[in-house]
Amino acid sequence: MLKKMLAILALSSLGVSAYAVDASQVEKSIELKDGSTVYIFKDGKMGMEDKYGRATYMESGHVMETKDGKKIIMNGNEIWRVDELLHKYHRG
Repeated sequence: MLKKMLAILALSSLGVSAYAVDASQVEKSIELKDGSTVYIFKDGKMGMEDKYGRATYMESGHVMETKDGKKIIMNGNEIWRVDELLHKYHRG
């Protein structure tokens, strides 16, 4: 029984590390007028952090206004990538 539990633990830890997001995948981050931040990844997809520091949903195609007044359109909705970036050092 112990061997089975150890095998399951080892396999599950491999699965978790496969989904880890490296901060080097972020091409740039843009602050929005409402205090939130949009992360643009190197593959062109985007994810959003709200003004409270939480990964948040934003519908793909939604027009957002940057802090300097420019308009950008949301491409994708990479909540899981932003969540991994924000909590990289909080998970074991």
